[in-house]
Formats: sequence, C-alpha cells, structure tokens
Amino acid sequence: MPLVKLFARQTLTKPINLAAIQSKLCNIWSTKPNTTKLILTRVDDWTDESFQEDIYVDIRAYGKAERTREMVLDGMHKVQGAFKEEGLIANVRLETYDGEKYFHVPSKE
Repeated sequence: MPLVKLFARQTLTKPINLAAIQSKLCNIWSTKPNTTKLILTRVDDWTDESFQEDIYVDIRAYGKAERTREMVLDGMHKVQGAFKEEGLIANVRLETYDGEKYFHVPSKE
C-alpha cells in the first residue's frame, strides 16, 4: 500500500497519530514503512451525503494478483478497525493500479 491520503476537517479535535496508524497499516497489508506513505490533509469542509466520518481514507495500491477482491475488502475492514482503535471513524476507499503503468521519481536526497 504505497500511498494513503487522509482527509480530516480542520475542526476535528481528535488526535491523528500518523506513526501509529502507519504501523497498523503495515501490519494489515504486510508492507514496510518506507513503502507505506501517509499524507494528512486538513480541509475546511466536505459534503455529508452518506457518511459521518472523522477521516476519509483514500488508498492507492499496486494491483497484485494475490490482492483479490475478497482480500482487499477484508483489509479495508481491518483499516477501518485500525482507525477505530485510534478513536477515529474512517470512510475507506481503495483503488488499485497496473504496475506496468506506474512511474515514480523519488527525491535524490
């Protein structure tokens, strides 16, 4: 799970412990911290049409053969549980991508 974008309202007063959440996500997906990037963005507001979450979790992951629909859905429920353990209600979205069409240029320093 290389990229996890977290969105939370500016007004959320609950703490968001990125290091603890990253550790839990690495355990769920069997990844390492250097390949599991979490980015937190605070927003002014969002629409409340269906969910009343504390945090919106948008995961982008490599679509490996072993990441079947059932495995991914199970992992997504575990991700919700990890956020719940941190006192946060999470709305989780996950999108996989084709590795042949992925490009990355990391910083040199």
